[in-house]
Amino acid sequence: MRVWGYPHPGTWSIDAPITVVVTTGSARVRSRGITGLRLAEGRAHPWRIGEIPGVDPVTALFMCAGTLTDDQMVIALDAMTSTADNYPGLREGRPTLTPIDIEQCLRAWVRFPGSRRVRDGLSRTRDGVESPKETETRLLLATGGLPEPVVQHEIHENGVLIARSDLAYPDLKIAIEYEGDGHRTSRDQWRRDVQRQRELEDLGWIVIRVTQLDLVDTRPLLDRIRRAVASRR
Repeated sequence: MRVWGYPHPGTWSIDAPITVVVTTGSARVRSRGITGLRLAEGRAHPWRIGEIPGVDPVTALFMCAGTLTDDQMVIALDAMTSTADNYPGLREGRPTLTPIDIEQCLRAWVRFPGSRRVRDGLSRTRDGVESPKETETRLLLATGGLPEPVVQHEIHENGVLIARSDLAYPDLKIAIEYEGDGHRTSRDQWRRDVQRQRELEDLGWIVIRVTQLDLVDTRPLLDRIRRAVASRR
């Protein structure tokens, strides 16, 4: 999954074992630092990722499914099916996938460690997501008992696009923006963010900015969003 650029928890090290996939009936690869895995014919599709031989993204996801949490699975699925052209880290040349494509593969594989997690995660996947933290924030709101926000909501005024909010409650005019490091380190981006927030507030929107700290100590953020929602009802 990491080779494809999809979000995966933890960090990779040079000492991490490599999984080598062979078809059923082939000799299992046995060597130090290598884990052999047999798959039925037609399940895995060989793929060259740059100079690295590997498997297709869906096979990679299914092989990792048993090690991911429910939320980590949704984050991976959101990335895998995103139609956004600015999702960070994704490798160029990756196949275009939809939830239906993954569901079809899931039916073909039937059962494997984490298969139920994949199935449940597909029902929580949303299109157009632009970052892992955007998914993490959306899932946090749901866990906190808040309504599910709209993903990448476009805000227009008199037919003119003013902004596109990471997450939003359009009927309540509440926009939720995740601020990654690029928003902090780029002077131009920071200025654009400030100007956009002013424009939205002039139009009566509440703008709530989220940072990584909010996803670690979540209570203040959830309380703030709850107050904003209550103020608009």
